[in-house]
Amino acid sequence: MRELLKQGFYLGLGAAASGKEKFESVVNDMAARGDVSPSEAKDMLNSWVSKGEQVNSEWNERSQAKAKEQIKKMGFVPREEYERLEERVKILENQINT
Repeated sequence: MRELLKQGFYLGLGAAASGKEKFESVVNDMAARGDVSPSEAKDMLNSWVSKGEQVNSEWNERSQAKAKEQIKKMGFVPREEYERLEERVKILENQINT
């Protein structure tokens, strides 16, 4: 399963890199033909990169939320909750010992 996920991840990276190169090539060709100005080409590339970063950020947030949900379903608690409970136990132990 882990190997399958890794291969899927690498496939996605390869597709993204290939897509970026193809997009840059098309935009550069448009600028060379005079269809767009060099500044418009640069703006197009920047816009595309920005949109990609936004989508990546959204995907990361969703995947982290899904992972946390799955971990919780398996009966595990988040580290923060565990640390809070550990601190409460220490406080209670101190109260009992004094």
